[in-house]
Amino acid sequence: QVQLVESGGGLVQAGGSLRLSCAASGRTFDLHAMGWFRQAPGKDREFVAHKDWSGDSTYYSDSVKGRFTISRDNAKNMVYLQMNSLKSEDTAVYYCAARNFPYALRNGDDYNYWGQGTQVTVSS
Repeated sequence: QVQLVESGGGLVQAGGSLRLSCAASGRTFDLHAMGWFRQAPGKDREFVAHKDWSGDSTYYSDSVKGRFTISRDNAKNMVYLQMNSLKSEDTAVYYCAARNFPYALRNGDDYNYWGQGTQVTVSS
């Protein structure tokens, strides 16, 4: 069982930066692939980034590639999402997710555990 708690969201101006954190419980955290997803009002959940258990394999959606960076610290049971050059279209609730397998996927249905989400609002 893994429990996830996100933090770090807030209000930022376009062009600014935010760093989201996701604290995970569970002794087998390092065996789980981790992902970040987001959902804007009236829109479907959208994949943002994922990283496999070892941290060697990383994948980003085209909309955030080059601006966002996902990282993980297995010793601290933490996952991060550094978001730079933020745009108004990045406004959404951001969710951290964990998968019961070491290799990550882009489909949210393949993830077993979800955090409660943290709001990111980018003003233009």
